[in-house]
Amino acid sequence: MDELYKKYFRLVYNYLYSLTSNVEIAEEITQETFYKAIKGIKKFRNECSINVWLCQIAKNIWRDYMKKESKVKIVSLDDKDIENLFIEYDINSNSEMMELYKEIHKLDEMTRKVFYLRIKGELTFKEIGDILGKSEEWSKVTFYRGKVKLKEELKDD
Repeated sequence: MDELYKKYFRLVYNYLYSLTSNVEIAEEITQETFYKAIKGIKKFRNECSINVWLCQIAKNIWRDYMKKESKVKIVSLDDKDIENLFIEYDINSNSEMMELYKEIHKLDEMTRKVFYLRIKGELTFKEIGDILGKSEEWSKVTFYRGKVKLKEELKDD
């Protein structure tokens, strides 16, 4: 079980941090995720990869947490997480960065989820598709279309 934890801790933590934008909550839910996974390892049927299974457990715990706490999820990106977008869109001032934030928040919900899972969760398109119940190709296309839309919106402004 230590191997499982060591191998997948960072993945699960990054996924939860992309949902919560809160270090403490992400750490707490990550710990609970592995606790539940260890207790329920016999229920794992190899129908998906272990990392997808862990992220599904994490997502369910996070949903329960959100219901219990009755909090509104606000997702934000920090400078480190969107470094690649800055380079791609030639973002080099605070006002340009704010425009990027605004445009990301204008994207439809599924596109935003793909962006956050890809950028903050550092997940592959296959993993994103598995988590969202879509195909790997759908994840790639959604991410690409979102990038095109961002680029167009940033050009227009």
